[in-house]
Amino acid sequence: MEIQRIGSQPSRKGPDDWFSGTVRIDSPFKGSGLARVSGAIVTFEPGARTAWHTHPLGQTLIVTAGCGCAQREGGPIETIQPGDIVWFPPGEKHWHGAAPTTTMTHIAIAELLDGKAVDWMEKVSDQEYTS
Repeated sequence: MEIQRIGSQPSRKGPDDWFSGTVRIDSPFKGSGLARVSGAIVTFEPGARTAWHTHPLGQTLIVTAGCGCAQREGGPIETIQPGDIVWFPPGEKHWHGAAPTTTMTHIAIAELLDGKAVDWMEKVSDQEYTS
């Protein structure tokens, strides 16, 4: 058993290549040995969002606070709220983030395939975000 104590890992800023706006990533976790699960607690300030991306084995989001948005390529922008669980199947191009006027926090969980959990793509434009 391994316990990572709150505050034992510093928060980090979401990389500009992967996010638009202000994003904080806390307590990322990654399995060791044969474990493939990785994840993080991600907080998006109003209007902040991920770039378009896919996951080789899919991704689960558990919304814990605020109000956000999520969209798969070709689909409508969906509102997501605390208690909502969002599943993106393997290879589905998507983005997620805060609503325009509120923050949103979620736990993001994905499995690694050959050591990789995500493939980042282009940023979501302001027009895509607001349409």
